[in-house]
Amino acid sequence: MHSLDAFFATVRLPSMPEVAHGLIQTLNDDNASLHEVRDLISRDPALSARLLRLANSAQFGLQRGVYSIDEAIQMVGLAQVRALALSACLSDAFEPLPGLDLPTFWRHSMACATYAQWLTAPLEMDSQQAWLTGMMLRLGELLIGQANPQALAEIERLPHPPGARWEREKRLIGFSEGQITAELARRWNFPMQIVQALERAYDPLVEQAFSRLGAVVNLAGLLADTPDADALAVDTLPNDVVNTLGLEVRWMKATFPAPDTFVQLH
Repeated sequence: MHSLDAFFATVRLPSMPEVAHGLIQTLNDDNASLHEVRDLISRDPALSARLLRLANSAQFGLQRGVYSIDEAIQMVGLAQVRALALSACLSDAFEPLPGLDLPTFWRHSMACATYAQWLTAPLEMDSQQAWLTGMMLRLGELLIGQANPQALAEIERLPHPPGARWEREKRLIGFSEGQITAELARRWNFPMQIVQALERAYDPLVEQAFSRLGAVVNLAGLLADTPDADALAVDTLPNDVVNTLGLEVRWMKATFPAPDTFVQLH
């Protein structure tokens, strides 16, 4: 495949609901209000119900239940509610693919989102932007599966060490899933910071214009690829990326997220 335009000519883009397009616009608007986000989500009763279920799940550890979008925003936060709503819309936009276990796929994506959010804590970065970008990283693989089912089977072949999927994608398609997701995000008008991070997540140090968010998502993706990851998985991460971000290994091991903190979309 010579270009991303040529690749995208072979796929059918997922159909995004109107509410999702509206939420994406608020990502590009620093002045977007709580009421604007609430009203967008409330237009879709099914999405609202799903969002309330997510907000009441054990991962958020709320002391009491929430029964309205306003309460969810108050208890969980506007940015997290918007990220959850967009993630739910994205997960519904893609159809099942032969050869890919979608529940496992989405659990992986939610693990990547959680790791990305966690890594931003000492870096003074937008944690919810990192969460959403981490959740989106693997979406490009769904388009690869649509365009080339045979390649998807090779990409998913076991064993599957961390980062192997990216290498197989580059070899078979010419692009990593993150690069394909970046182009999809560009076409859907996501913020340029998210687009650039997805482009660079495969190899964040090779680009002249370093993306901290891309480096965070790179590490998050590797951890999500690690079966039964625990604090010792920190030692397997690329030192050059960890050091460039200025992350402290001692802090990473002491605060490593437990699997029961991962949000489950389904």
